[in-house]
Amino acid sequence: MSIRQQIRPVLTLAIPLIAAELGWMTMGLVDTMMVGHMQNPAVNIASAALGQVLYNTLGFGIAGILLSLDTFLSQSHGAGRYDEANRWLYHGILLAAILAASFGGLIQLAPFFMRLMPIDPTVMDGAIRFLHALNWGTPTLFLYFALRRYLQAFNHVRPIAFALISANLCNVFFNWLLIYGHQWGAIRIPAYGIAGSGLSTSIARVYLAVFVAIAIWVVEKKHNYGLRSTLRHIESSRLRQLVLLGAPAGGQIFVEISIFATVTFLIGMMGALPLSGHEIALNCASFTFMVPFAISAAAAVRVGQAIGRKAPHEAAAAGWAAIGFGAACMATFSIVLAVFAHPIARAFTPDHAVIAATVPLLFVAAAFQFFDGLQITATGALRGAGNTHAGLIVQIIGYWIIGLPIGSWLGFHLHYGAVGLWLGLCAGLIVAGIALTSVWRHTTRRLETVAIDSHAA
Repeated sequence: MSIRQQIRPVLTLAIPLIAAELGWMTMGLVDTMMVGHMQNPAVNIASAALGQVLYNTLGFGIAGILLSLDTFLSQSHGAGRYDEANRWLYHGILLAAILAASFGGLIQLAPFFMRLMPIDPTVMDGAIRFLHALNWGTPTLFLYFALRRYLQAFNHVRPIAFALISANLCNVFFNWLLIYGHQWGAIRIPAYGIAGSGLSTSIARVYLAVFVAIAIWVVEKKHNYGLRSTLRHIESSRLRQLVLLGAPAGGQIFVEISIFATVTFLIGMMGALPLSGHEIALNCASFTFMVPFAISAAAAVRVGQAIGRKAPHEAAAAGWAAIGFGAACMATFSIVLAVFAHPIARAFTPDHAVIAATVPLLFVAAAFQFFDGLQITATGALRGAGNTHAGLIVQIIGYWIIGLPIGSWLGFHLHYGAVGLWLGLCAGLIVAGIALTSVWRHTTRRLETVAIDSHAA
């Protein structure tokens, strides 16, 4: 099957996932906008930035281990082994519970270390309140991660999209209710401020997990994949395989998010104003990133299913179709961020100083969009082929060995401030995008060799 023939099936799977991931990131955007319209917007946005980046760095890094389910579930589905896929889901849920408990404990310890950082105490107090509020939704967040991988591996992606879109309505309502406070006669809802924003996100995550669990029950009732009759005994070997394959994937997410976390804390040392600009720009870059991130999930599923069917040429074509689509989308976003930088910043806050701190960072984000699209979609294709190590190695080199030193030199030595640090991130993303695309090119050659050998046999 050619790359052109793979475009439609990849898009069919990717488009609902794109809607889902954009819905996911919209929660963060709404949170930032809501606190940006409170009093002292720079301080409140800065607090949300610190709380979110710490939670996301640890949370998505640890939950990233569950990405190994993409490989095992999609390959089992491609081979027609539904019983095998069901057992992988069962062990994925067990692993999710273990990981959620570990992460929840880390969040409880985090404030002790956060208070040691040389950052404005007012900003840090708000960040800690926000972080504790987010932690209430941790168990259901990890459960959602595991359950959605089953649905997308079985090509049932519309419920995921609907879940996240409707969860945003839930988040908006509770943000409005809990951040500002309201009173209707004898009924009084106190104003929780920035903590209310975290609580609203936690409530939305509970809704997500419940919705996806119900969706799986409906899908099972309709298609009878045998999920209800799956043997529920614990196989330590399966848990071990999930961790061994998933740890590099989680490590890659941790490396990528932690570089942004490090930059966030470095900018936090510069004051609340540059940190608030960084938070808005980071929200925008993260929002656009969700499009290729969703495409990468589709790439992992399509490549994994093809390998499960022993169709390596089809797997190669699916991966290239996803990479091309992701790069094209991000090139478009690059133009949007560059042309509409000022209106985008004004949508978050009316504060002119915060807008001025945001706009230059949006220009830098526009410069790295294309390469960000390349690296994440190539990573998804590689994950479908069972390679979770390449992304981790490339991103360690790109971000920590190349990007951070360049950014620190520009930001502190040449006094470019937050813009200098972002230029370092840009350099790291360029390296990662080119390198991972090259790794996938090498992988496709190996897959095509396998196809030729199988036909010759």
